[in-house]
Amino acid sequence: MVLAVWSFLKRHKKKCFFLGAFLGGVYVLGKYGQKKMKEIQEREAAEYIAQARRQYHFESNQRTCNMTVLSMLPTLKDALMYQLNSESLTSLLKNKPSNKLEIWEDLKIISFTRSIVAVYSTCMLVVLLRVQLNIIGGYIYLDNAAVCKNGTILLAPPEVQQQYLSSIQHLLGDGLIELITVVKKAVQKIFGSMSLKHTLSLLDLEQKLKEIRTVIELPTEATKPEESGPQSLLCRYMMPDEENPLATQACGLTEKDIATIKLLNETRDMLESPDFNRVLSSCLNRGFSRLLDNMAEFFRPTEQDIGDSGSVNSLSSVSLPLAKIIPIINGQIHSVCSETPSHFVQDLLTMEQVKDFAANVYEAFSTPQQLEK
Repeated sequence: MVLAVWSFLKRHKKKCFFLGAFLGGVYVLGKYGQKKMKEIQEREAAEYIAQARRQYHFESNQRTCNMTVLSMLPTLKDALMYQLNSESLTSLLKNKPSNKLEIWEDLKIISFTRSIVAVYSTCMLVVLLRVQLNIIGGYIYLDNAAVCKNGTILLAPPEVQQQYLSSIQHLLGDGLIELITVVKKAVQKIFGSMSLKHTLSLLDLEQKLKEIRTVIELPTEATKPEESGPQSLLCRYMMPDEENPLATQACGLTEKDIATIKLLNETRDMLESPDFNRVLSSCLNRGFSRLLDNMAEFFRPTEQDIGDSGSVNSLSSVSLPLAKIIPIINGQIHSVCSETPSHFVQDLLTMEQVKDFAANVYEAFSTPQQLEK
């Protein structure tokens, strides 16, 4: 039997050699394929875990954004009420002064200015913090993931985070004062010559607000050569036009100063992008729409109005004299800048455009490729 097998192998040794080589190759390829499949599975599992970790960090970061916005609203409200103190004027009116008409005219301008600035600044605060906290959040994720090449240098150490996030004070300080000045001029232009007895419907009021927004947001002939659109005009209220004071120092910059300047420049680039402009415009549209919704309850038609117009839902069926609208618009700041969950702020925080934009910013700054820039 053994001889027969040996004789068979000698007669077919070439075939047996190729068969053995083939079977050996199949075995080796099988082992190699198993190894590669295991590596792919491990890599996919690692990528899934990393993606899940990043998603969790992103969602946590968005909750931080919401909490930060709500925590800063009282400061914004106090700054507005200090700069545009209508309460002092209403107190004067209670004493029936001789210059009553003059005080009413001042109250008219201040009341509209205060509520309009409240809408602008709240929308800016929501979107600006989304940019800042998602930029810094992306860098923090990279630091936590230990993707830095040397493993020791942090992209955003705590000192840099604090210095960078303190730039929000421009919106609450000089930027807010400049915005108030611009809005006040626009309100004066639209409402300055309007009599206190002049009646306005809700549609009329909406049209007047649109005219004021046009004056504020659209570039003039003087700014057209340098400005690219509304986003550039509104950007200066959120960040100063001039270079950051740290960047003006010729020497003595620390690594932390340089890192902060880099973050500020990246933020400025983001604020001047078309995507930011679209999101801010959507927020402003939603904000002014909500402002009008809040005022609509004061324009509800009475039974007499319904009988005269024959329409219950007509926005033009009820008109109020400007003197009655002033107290209504003056009180809207308490709804717009409310730190407790209000429809106004809640609308802004839950807008899909804001969420998508935040995700894009975080994605851009939480990927290792960002380190190579």
